[in-house]
Amino acid sequence: MSAPAESPHPAASARISPKLGGATASGAAAPAGPGPAPHQQNGPAQNQMQVPSGYGVHPQNYIAPSGHYPQGPGKMTSLPLDSQCGDYYSGLYTVPTQNVVTPNTANQQPGAQHMYGRGPPAPHIVGSTPGSFQGAASPTLHLHTSAAQRYSHFVNHYSSPAVYSANSSVASQGFPSTCAHYAMSTVSTAAYPSVSYPSLPAGDPYGQQMFTSQNAPTVRPLRENSFSGHSTAISHPSPLPPPPSHQYHQPQSLSGCSTLSWSASGLPSTQHNIVRNHTGSLATANSNPTNTVTDSLSCPVMQNVQPLKSSPVVSTVLSGASSTRTPPAANRTVEPVASVTQPSELLQQKGVDSSSTTSSASPMPNSYDALEGGSYPDMLSSSASSPAPDPAPEPDAAPAPAPASSAPQPSKMAKPFGYGYPTLQPGYQNATAPPNSGVAPSSPGYSGFQPYAQYPGMNQLSSGLGGLSLQSSPQPESLRPINLTQERNILPVTPVWAPVPNLNLDLKKLNCSPDSFRCTLTNIPQTQALLNKAKLPLGLLLHPFRDLTQLPVITSNTIVRCRSCRTYINPFVSFIDQRRWKCNLCYRVNDVPEEFMYNPLTRSYGEPHKRPEVQNSTVEFIASSDYMLRPPQPAVYLFVLDVSHNAVEAGYLTILCQSLLENLDKLPGDSRTRIGFMTFDSTIHFYNLQEGLSQPQMLIVSDIDDVFLPTPDSLLVNLYESKELIKDLLNALPNMFTNTRETHSALGPALQAAFKLMSPTGGRVSVFQTQLPSLGAGLLQSREDPNQRSSTKVVQHLGPATDFYKKLALDCSGQQTAVDLFLLSSQYSDLASLACMSKYSAGCIYYYPSFHYTHNPSQAEKLQKDLKRYLTRKIGFEAVMRIRCTKGLSMHTFHGNFFVRSTDLLSLANINPDAGFAVQLSIEENLTDTSLVCFQTALLYTSSKGERRIRVHTLCLPVVSSLADVYAGVDVQAAICLLANMAVDRSVSSSLSDARDALVNAVVDSLSAYGSTVSNLQHSALIAPSSLKLFPLYILALLKQKAFRTGTSTRLDDRVYAMCQIKCQPLIHLMKMIHPNLYRIDRLTDEGAIHVNDKVVPQPPLQKLSAEKLTREGAFLMDCGSVFYIWIGKSCDNHFIEDVLGYPNFASIPQKMTHLPELDTLSSERARSFITWLRDNRPLSPVLHVVKDESPAKTEFFQHLIEDRTEAAFSYYEFLLHIQQQICK
Repeated sequence: MSAPAESPHPAASARISPKLGGATASGAAAPAGPGPAPHQQNGPAQNQMQVPSGYGVHPQNYIAPSGHYPQGPGKMTSLPLDSQCGDYYSGLYTVPTQNVVTPNTANQQPGAQHMYGRGPPAPHIVGSTPGSFQGAASPTLHLHTSAAQRYSHFVNHYSSPAVYSANSSVASQGFPSTCAHYAMSTVSTAAYPSVSYPSLPAGDPYGQQMFTSQNAPTVRPLRENSFSGHSTAISHPSPLPPPPSHQYHQPQSLSGCSTLSWSASGLPSTQHNIVRNHTGSLATANSNPTNTVTDSLSCPVMQNVQPLKSSPVVSTVLSGASSTRTPPAANRTVEPVASVTQPSELLQQKGVDSSSTTSSASPMPNSYDALEGGSYPDMLSSSASSPAPDPAPEPDAAPAPAPASSAPQPSKMAKPFGYGYPTLQPGYQNATAPPNSGVAPSSPGYSGFQPYAQYPGMNQLSSGLGGLSLQSSPQPESLRPINLTQERNILPVTPVWAPVPNLNLDLKKLNCSPDSFRCTLTNIPQTQALLNKAKLPLGLLLHPFRDLTQLPVITSNTIVRCRSCRTYINPFVSFIDQRRWKCNLCYRVNDVPEEFMYNPLTRSYGEPHKRPEVQNSTVEFIASSDYMLRPPQPAVYLFVLDVSHNAVEAGYLTILCQSLLENLDKLPGDSRTRIGFMTFDSTIHFYNLQEGLSQPQMLIVSDIDDVFLPTPDSLLVNLYESKELIKDLLNALPNMFTNTRETHSALGPALQAAFKLMSPTGGRVSVFQTQLPSLGAGLLQSREDPNQRSSTKVVQHLGPATDFYKKLALDCSGQQTAVDLFLLSSQYSDLASLACMSKYSAGCIYYYPSFHYTHNPSQAEKLQKDLKRYLTRKIGFEAVMRIRCTKGLSMHTFHGNFFVRSTDLLSLANINPDAGFAVQLSIEENLTDTSLVCFQTALLYTSSKGERRIRVHTLCLPVVSSLADVYAGVDVQAAICLLANMAVDRSVSSSLSDARDALVNAVVDSLSAYGSTVSNLQHSALIAPSSLKLFPLYILALLKQKAFRTGTSTRLDDRVYAMCQIKCQPLIHLMKMIHPNLYRIDRLTDEGAIHVNDKVVPQPPLQKLSAEKLTREGAFLMDCGSVFYIWIGKSCDNHFIEDVLGYPNFASIPQKMTHLPELDTLSSERARSFITWLRDNRPLSPVLHVVKDESPAKTEFFQHLIEDRTEAAFSYYEFLLHIQQQICK
């Protein structure tokens, strides 16, 4: 790889990125270079990977045509090491905090951009640079994300595609479901889809409430320490003054003068070649010119599985295992995979990916990027009488970190999504629609057909919304000016709901639920200049795989997608006539397939606009084999357990083994489900659970410097065939290491072994760790200084100490393996480093500080409840997610746990219903020609039952041209969550102080911008529109969270875990962590109560988070998301204490009480039903603490009263005065 070429623009990026950070669209992208791609799984590339023998039979609905997965030379030939992995690893691990680092471009040799000569330049992404969390952007770098390779050489290894009419049944033979033409055929002979479509209740969440965003105009000059993209050096003005009488406690982080503006005019220009990393922040250029492929490959982290060596392998029979058991019968019947149309399966598997109409002339795609990907070359040879064949499907498959093509190309901004994608063939990126695409064909099937009534589409709504302007009508409530310094009670008494977009009634009903998909602005600014004036963040928050009770599941031979941008047909497309529909993202006119003319719900023909895909904004498709690169993988679970002395003393093994025994039959999967166990201390212990053994067998590998698998074929076993051996092992494990005195932890080598064991199939690795890794690869040293926990200055070591865990995570992601971390530690364990293994492999993190089985029973109970949810919740494997948006909009920064595959494609080895994501948007082209914009996310994954599924969410929002309309549509909670994600990235890439300043200045800039639009504004008033009235309160709450607070003792691991939670939690759970809910519960009544499962659930009003709302005569419940506090006043009524707590009076309540007894009283029933209702559907089971007034435990409770002043932080009113002071400067 040659050195990157010098940028045509000198560094103008000493200033921190306009965004707080995040995984940039291209930052972690690993596009493939030209030429044949290596054989791949449903995701990352791999070497000569065989289909494991453990796959068993194919699912019932999986069609495997002959020759579909042959081991032919073209399919299995792997690329040379340097071409297969070189670009993927190119400079990847130089900076441990980034997802993918591209080589330095400062000293590139001339002509380097021609290194990969085939194919046109790909779209480039504007985003963060080599340091994944760097804040200063350098416009001198870029990442080439195009994979302009051809797939023709793979055609011979698949069955020959066939051309067939709509009445043909060729698709049933397993060929790509091709449609070369749609001959008019009789309805009775067409193959129609089956649809599982539960009736939606009247109160269905779809489309009821829409999201909004925050937007505040400003005419003030850009503040220097802001989220703007202006290339200005950050200055550090005088820090935010401390509360009166506590000046010496003032943290320097709240620097009010150095403002973080949201002006998008500072976004990198289209000429800048900028690299984006996984977290999406713009970063400084890498100053190391030797950041090359050879550097990254010189010390490979993972070695191929080694044969048995001279290393000691001790074979031990586990004591306590039964030796009289009869092995399972060899002729055991295999449980068939449930039909995708069975209701039970539909309820269990609620995630679906995208599939598309295939073309008879298109070869099978050979990468996951192609499966879901952009678009194939358009067939321009269509005639008026013969519509062009649909391109091959592009599923949202889980892309593996593929070989990266990092040859520099002329810099330019990525084209609007829906046009040029990395998988485009040469010469197609600017291809136009067929000349006749907008003209009614002359085919007899179309003759004389007139447009008909339907739900309003893009074309019908243009006229209806053309005159939309909130300024020309009575002022809406969301624009009512509020003087924040005089309005004492701005917090509503009911929960804050997402604002509903200003659409007509029909579209409101069809729109996506804000619980799954919401935007920070429900009124999208028409231009980037208008967005800059508003000084508000523009982005999306997604909860794509959340649990749903109502979800249309569609089985169809043809998944209808736009032939240009690959958008899935949705409720917001327009039907020009019965045979043609217009894409709502790229406006391409497409033909309606013959199969789509039939409505399986009404059993009628000729009404495509009434199909379930066009009547629901959230749907799930059963994907055909066209969306697979191999047979769907089985569910594979590997548990890696710390058994050192610390772990045994903590006692977590007892809880884990008991939970596994109780939920073993509830693990998601089918008859192919496999499971395995490893334990480690200073050595690594494997367990042979092969069917036929009378007892589990332990195999000990003491050579941790060169780990190998002693018996690779017997360490992952079929769950049902070896269930008795598994139970014996789980019963024996808690007592096996009781007398150990081994204090060391070889976590790194254990993870290396787990990677080798899981590579053939992929799956989920669950790691339980109780201390700092101290042996072998990945060993860590303590970096925390306890004396600095309360520092108001620099907070150090928020980033990883080594890139080992990030490298390992990326290798795991490449083999479709996610790593989930359970950290149960009473001492510093460097979570900042360990978290990388989950962050970059799409895993999740659980943290239990001060865990002890007996000394801390509340944590033990929390672990038990969390494990029950963790082991039984639904799961998707080998997934990819792509987000598309209307032409003119673009995505540039992603937040969450994933690997960025390309500009808009996220690789997710696992996906779970508790994972949330965020993405930042910019307006590249003016939206003057449309009145609506749409966003669509497609999640392609393999269900635990072995089905390939696609879940699609589509969101529609209006476009506005006035500043007032922008402010009217602010979704303040969505904006806060996006800002929180950006602040986490800023904290790591720059400093915690800069992140805090950026948050403060986000409020200053937005309210200042709004104030410039209000006439007759009093100079002494702090005015905000009603839509932004909670903005300062939420920002103050964010500043007082563990992730960002200063001046209060905060353990480093606690702070890092809070940041991890911000990055991966869905909005609904994250908001409770940022701003808890406070209720008074000693006066619960049935007034306003709701009925849930035949139980009456009281609905007490919300209280503001201030001690002035507390009374010693009352009892209050605080919901902080992962923890509940019940504060009991000293003079609380004894009747309440006895009826609810079970004690006669206040004095008799114990200091540590974590349960409410089940008492047969009305007060107890009301309190328990309310708390149970709050607890339901939480990703983390909340721990309950009963806190007595004047007890030492009340300190933690009062820290959550964010409206009150503390030694190092403002009260809410003081914070408002500070904001006002900054605006008046």
